Amino acid sequence: MTPEPWDSPKNILVILAHPDDPEFFCGATLAKWARAGHKIAYCLLTCGDKGFNADTHSDMTPDKLCGIRHDEQRAAAAVIGVQAVRFLDLEDGYLVPDLKLRREIVRVIRREKPDILVTCDPQNLFAVYGLNHPDHRAAGQVVLDAVFPAAGSKVFFPELLAEGLEPHMPKEVWCSLTSQPNTIVDVTDVWPVKLEALLNHKSQIGDVEKFKERMKSRRAEGSSEENPRYEETFRVVKYA
Repeated sequence: MTPEPWDSPKNILVILAHPDDPEFFCGATLAKWARAGHKIAYCLLTCGDKGFNADTHSDMTPDKLCGIRHDEQRAAAAVIGVQAVRFLDLEDGYLVPDLKLRREIVRVIRREKPDILVTCDPQNLFAVYGLNHPDHRAAGQVVLDAVFPAAGSKVFFPELLAEGLEPHMPKEVWCSLTSQPNTIVDVTDVWPVKLEALLNHKSQIGDVEKFKERMKSRRAEGSSEENPRYEETFRVVKYA
């Protein structure tokens, strides 16, 4: 199905594992929403500090890369039209969907009060590049566990009430990077925005021209190189 347009501006919160995940997984959709007047904020669980090859980048360290990726993500988010970027700076590669992290995600949800929450599908073991990163699956799992039944209930993590964080339930959850989509968004018109945003992730994309060719080839089934069409897909769950 294709999404029905929302009849009023929405508060959209994106919670994913690493810098560049929002742009790679659903950056064109986010750009489309930003240009339609919706407010978007990011919460990245790690800073992607292990996203380098130590054999070929001997001068790089996790601490150094963390700072680089903070800057890259903020620059990419600005291209998309995102209004705020927050990092939890948990250790890259070691995400576990435990109760401690679930509480933190509930805290973020109650603080930001999103109408629409975007994460990724924890059931997706495989991706176009092979095995899906365990952090992606852990991020999706902990976010979904935080949404239901905890975020909207006073009896879960009542200590958050003492912080003034009242229960809040998003109206919709959009799971990107899914193999079970029920929603397709045509993003042809904003695909160049997605690409421009991704080019800010210089530490991750390698050869720029080869990267551009790879992204150009990801056109939707049935479209041609002469008349390309691009889509992003989601598993959407609605609560209202």
